[in-house]
Amino acid sequence: MLLAVDCGNTNIVMSVFDDEAICCQWRLETKGPHSGKAYLDVLTQQLTKISCSPQDIDGCVIASVVPDITPHLSSFATNILGVVVPVIVGAPGVTLALEIDIDNPAEVGADRLVNAVAVAHLGLVPAIVVDFGTATTFDIVRTAQTDKHKACYAGGVISPGVHRSSEALAMAAAQLPQISVDQFDGQLPVLGTSTVSAMRSGVLWGYVGLVEGILARLEAEAGYGFTKIATGGLASVFVPHLPMITSMQPDLTVIGLKLIYDMNNPKV
Repeated sequence: MLLAVDCGNTNIVMSVFDDEAICCQWRLETKGPHSGKAYLDVLTQQLTKISCSPQDIDGCVIASVVPDITPHLSSFATNILGVVVPVIVGAPGVTLALEIDIDNPAEVGADRLVNAVAVAHLGLVPAIVVDFGTATTFDIVRTAQTDKHKACYAGGVISPGVHRSSEALAMAAAQLPQISVDQFDGQLPVLGTSTVSAMRSGVLWGYVGLVEGILARLEAEAGYGFTKIATGGLASVFVPHLPMITSMQPDLTVIGLKLIYDMNNPKV
């Protein structure tokens, strides 16, 4: 069984594959305890639900955008799970079969590259991946100019995330409350008639407008159309109000992690 770990700034998503299928998945807060025992306790609890144990894990792949936590995850895989060499996205020698065409490839978040690998595998290139996470990101994946059979990560856009924007607004203004953005009634009027409804409109309809505007500008700048894919924790909140989104792929990063593990551990 394979343990796939996606460590973001807000959550760590852990998924277990039994062959090609995801058999269990759970989230931990990134700011939580980062000891091998803490990870093992949760892993044991989740695997028990499917009549398995940590001893059944024989592979691990990790994508992390939090450098301070990456060593803890790697140590957990090697010292506690007994995985000889976990595959860490971005580590020397780890192949992605992906061309990276930006000014400084080392700057790209591991999750964004993993998503690009998944999009290429799914045959959705050229594509724009909209990831509703801690930040709201837009990433372009196109055919590589040097090899038409290879995909290329060609850059993107990083906007403040929905949760962080609403939190910042409440913190900066003494009379504005914190609001929930996990639910979005499509009948919500744009015109707010109270402080809370005005804030909800600004955050929720504001982000719909942001996504619509950036997608339109990216296509206009490129001069051609893209498959538009949504992923991330809040994708399900916004996609119903974004008809230009072609596909919602909640497990896009996990799919990419599995593909990268297989690339770097070819079956005999």
